[in-house]
Amino acid sequence: MKITVVGTGYVGLVSGACLADVGNDVLCLDVDPAKIRILEEGGIPIHEPGLLEIVRRNVAAGRLSFTTDVEYAARFGVIQFIAVGTPPDEDGSADLQYVLAAARNIGRHMDGYRVVVDKSTVPVGTGDKVRDAIAAELQARGVDLPFSVVSNPEFLKEGAAVEDFMRPDRIIVGAEDERAIDLMRELYGPFQRNHEKLLVMDVRSAELTKYAANAMLATRISFMNELANLSEVLGADIELVRQGIGSDPRIGWHFLYAGCGYGGSCFPKDVKALVSTGREHEHDLLLLNAVEQANEAQKLRLVDKIVARFGPDLSGMHFALWGLAFKPNTDDMRDAPSRVIIGELFRRGATVSAYDPVAMAEAKRIFGDEPRLRYVDRPMAALDGADALVIVTEWKEFRSPDFERMRTILRHPVVFDGRNMYEPATMKRVGLEYHGIGRR
Repeated sequence: MKITVVGTGYVGLVSGACLADVGNDVLCLDVDPAKIRILEEGGIPIHEPGLLEIVRRNVAAGRLSFTTDVEYAARFGVIQFIAVGTPPDEDGSADLQYVLAAARNIGRHMDGYRVVVDKSTVPVGTGDKVRDAIAAELQARGVDLPFSVVSNPEFLKEGAAVEDFMRPDRIIVGAEDERAIDLMRELYGPFQRNHEKLLVMDVRSAELTKYAANAMLATRISFMNELANLSEVLGADIELVRQGIGSDPRIGWHFLYAGCGYGGSCFPKDVKALVSTGREHEHDLLLLNAVEQANEAQKLRLVDKIVARFGPDLSGMHFALWGLAFKPNTDDMRDAPSRVIIGELFRRGATVSAYDPVAMAEAKRIFGDEPRLRYVDRPMAALDGADALVIVTEWKEFRSPDFERMRTILRHPVVFDGRNMYEPATMKRVGLEYHGIGRR
C-alpha cells in the first residue's frame, strides 16, 4: 500500500517508519528542509529508542523515503496521514493552522481517491474542517474527486513509541464510509494478527477519545500528587497508599506515581485544549481545570521543600540537578518540571549543575548561554561543589547511585527526590537527609 505521512515529528516519523517496516511504501513529507536533510543523511531529528534502526532499515530497503515536495506527496499515497503539530494558542485551544494547511495542500494536488487521516491530536469537529478545506480546493480547481476523512488518533508514549505502534492496545478508527473503513482495516491488519484491536466509531467520537484518554491519565497523576501532599501533612506514606489502591483491579497500577508534575507534548496541551473546547460550548470542565492547576503547583513542590530547608534566599547556593527531560527515554523538555524548577532556583539566587543522558542539547537550546547553568557529562560530576541534589527525571541510571560517595561530595548531605526513586529508610541509614514527595 502507498502511504503519505505529512509531518516528521514523533507521531509522523514513528508512524511512517513502522508502517514501512511491515511492507508498505511510505513517503514522509515535511516542509522543514533541515528535518528532511537529517533524515536523508541517515539521522533522525528526535530521540526515540529503536526508531533510528527502523528508519535506516526501511530506507535501505526502499520502502521509506522523504521529501519537501508537497505536490509529489499529495499524489503519492492513497492514504494521506496528517501528523503535524497542534500547538496551543494563548487561550489553550489547539492551533489547527498546520492541519488545515496540510488538508488544503492535499486538495490542491490530489489526482484520485484519497483517504485523509487525521493522526494529529485535534479538537472535536476538526474532521469537518479538514473535509471542508479539501472540498474548497477541489471546487477551486473545478474537479470532482472522491475522498474520505478519517480520525485515527495516536496513543504513543514518548520513549516507547515504536513498541506502542507495533503492538497497540487498541486502534481507533473514526470513519463513516465503508470504503475508508476497509482500507484502514487492511492497513492495520499486520498489527492485530493475534486478535481484533480495531474499534470503528464516528469521527467526532474518535476525536474525543484521544483527548479523553490523555485527560484521564493526567487526572490520575494530579490526584496522586494531591494525595501525596496530604500524606505529608497527615504523616502517611504515599507509596504505601499507592500499593493499597493500585491492588484494586478497578483502579489498577498505571499512572499512580506521585512526583513533581507531568509535562511533555501531550498531557499539558491536551488538557488545556479539552478545557478550551468545553469553554467554547459554554461547558465548564471543573475537574480538568483543577487537574491543570494542581499540576502547575506541583512543579514547584521541590522548590518549596528546598526553601523550607534552606530559606527563601538561595543566593550563593549551588544545586545539582539530575534529569532535564519531562520523562525518561526522551529528550523532550516541553512543559518539563525541570524548566520551572531551574527558573525558580535562578530567581532565588542559586546556580545549577545539570545532567541528563539525552536532553542536554535541548536544554542548551532552551536556556541558551545561561551562565548560572552548567552542564556535566556524568551524574556524580553534577555534585561537585553542590549544596544539595535535586532529582527531577527518573532515568534508570539514577536508581542505584553510590550513596556513600554522594554523601561525601555534597556540601550538605541533602537529596530532594521529585520522583520517589529511593527508600527513606535506606537514605537515613547511609546518612543522607531525604525529601521525597509524600514519603514519611
